[in-house]
Amino acid sequence: MKRTDKKKALAELERLYPDAKPALRYTTPYELLVAVILSAQCTDERVNKVTAVLFENYSTPEKMVTLSQAELEKYIFSCGFYRMKAEHILSASRDILEKFNGEVPKTIEELMSLAGVGKKTANVVYSVAFGGQAIAVDTHVFRVSNRLGLAKGKTPLEVEKGLNKAIPASDWAKAHHWIIYHGRKVCHSQKPNCKECTLQEYCDFLKSKK
Repeated sequence: MKRTDKKKALAELERLYPDAKPALRYTTPYELLVAVILSAQCTDERVNKVTAVLFENYSTPEKMVTLSQAELEKYIFSCGFYRMKAEHILSASRDILEKFNGEVPKTIEELMSLAGVGKKTANVVYSVAFGGQAIAVDTHVFRVSNRLGLAKGKTPLEVEKGLNKAIPASDWAKAHHWIIYHGRKVCHSQKPNCKECTLQEYCDFLKSKK
């Protein structure tokens, strides 16, 4: 995709989804961190149902570490990969208590120092909870970016670097949500709704099918 087309495509995404915002429900940076960990290969709707119950009694790292791994697994079982996620949540909670005085750290580097927290999770918490500029590449962002041609890459990190070049830094956090919305509403994984897509003229994926 040409640079001028990338600008036009981004402008159209902004027009389509001006009010795009996170779908995960949370009230504190810690709750967001836990929700993002749970959201890996799980729908936000399912995560919100699970955290609505979990956060009634375990909404802080201090309270979370009172749970055993087996106890936490029972709460988050329906999110999938529950053993690994429970281990990550408990390990990150201990790190927050021991290394950061009970407060979720505010930089990407410090967030990534938490057990089980990778770049995507760190970017989400940094941008959403603390107002930083970062693009978290989840499955929607990875798919839509590659299909449109906004950023090509075989890994999330490659796509993130490409998006950082294609999008003004001041728009990174907003653009992250524009692209996610487009992936959820139009550019579906199995059956993209190309006929209804207003980005057809810029789309590398559609051009390759002609």
